[in-house]
Amino acid sequence: MSAFHYQSFADDWERRATIRTRPRRVLENDGNLIFPLCRQPLVLSATFLEHCPQWRDYVLTQSFYKFINDVVIFETEIVDKTARSIAKNRFSLPFPLACRYDAMTVVVDEDYHALVALDFLQQAVEMTGIEPLDLPGQIELSRALPAAQAKVPAHLHDAVELIAVAIAENTVTHDVAAFSKDASVKPSVRGLMADHLFDEGRHARFWTQLVRIYWQSATAQDRDSIAQALPVFLGRYLTNDLQQDFDLQLIGHLDISADTRLALRHEIHALAFPITHQHPLVTNIMGLLRHSGVLQTPSVAQALSAYLPVQGRLA
Repeated sequence: MSAFHYQSFADDWERRATIRTRPRRVLENDGNLIFPLCRQPLVLSATFLEHCPQWRDYVLTQSFYKFINDVVIFETEIVDKTARSIAKNRFSLPFPLACRYDAMTVVVDEDYHALVALDFLQQAVEMTGIEPLDLPGQIELSRALPAAQAKVPAHLHDAVELIAVAIAENTVTHDVAAFSKDASVKPSVRGLMADHLFDEGRHARFWTQLVRIYWQSATAQDRDSIAQALPVFLGRYLTNDLQQDFDLQLIGHLDISADTRLALRHEIHALAFPITHQHPLVTNIMGLLRHSGVLQTPSVAQALSAYLPVQGRLA
């Protein structure tokens, strides 16, 4: 596989990686929020605001715990696995040494992000006295990746994994960016997100480059096979099923009347909606696939036509 056009970020990592440059952040005991209101619609619902606003901080704290848990799963069980496999030359797709070195810096970064996340979880429990509920053992990516891999021959499983991780890393970058800019949130939490974003921007570019390198060398048959797996991946990845399950669990732990609990559950179910080409996440994902050369393949554009604006679809 050619290293043509691969641009290493090793020097940038040495100078600016957060594991090398950031002090430990300490959670403030102030009046700011631990989690943005806009990321937990439950606390903004009419029923919640009218009947149980006193539970707001509890719900936001539990939502913060879930976010931390999701970060740890994403970083250590998925991205770490893929990057470590590339770094140790155990991936079925061979990459040049410069790519493998950069992959190991991703491993270091992601494990550090998970460590910092667990530090914040521990600080939050100590500060609030609120113990986490049972947290999910999976994230959407945990389900979407194997479902997509099941649609392709075994020799393409690593290729699908590479593209899936690239999509997820680019998605996380934009998600964290919005979190880091919310002025209502504690400065240390926003700082945590900003640090994460600083590294993830580098990672997003890394994965995009690797997908481009792979796609240039893939056969037409392999490209067409992967094209058929991509809608399966996105269909499982772009859902809020796990969040909805968590929110329903959370509602069950609130000391509220049966009528209020039922009304909240109805409002949570009403929040489910299909994610179309107009959603910012989809726009971002299509941008990644375009920049890496994947979306220019006719079979990919056809397979993902439902996620593309009308003018971007093939006839």
